[in-house]
Amino acid sequence: MPKQKTNRAAAKRFKVSGSGKAVQYSAGKRHGMIGKRRSRKRRLLGSTLVDSADQPRMQRMLGKR
Repeated sequence: MPKQKTNRAAAKRFKVSGSGKAVQYSAGKRHGMIGKRRSRKRRLLGSTLVDSADQPRMQRMLGKR
């Protein structure tokens, strides 16, 4: 039986948490930061869990299920 391959594009954008759920980082922080309010930039910091509806698909793409 062949090995399951990880989707490399997804691996660069998502990580798997300790509990096995997919974690995503906020978009919109690469450029154009001068035009954004300080509060908006603070809100973009950190990571969040991928929506529960997308969790099975993300875990399959990351090779965890």
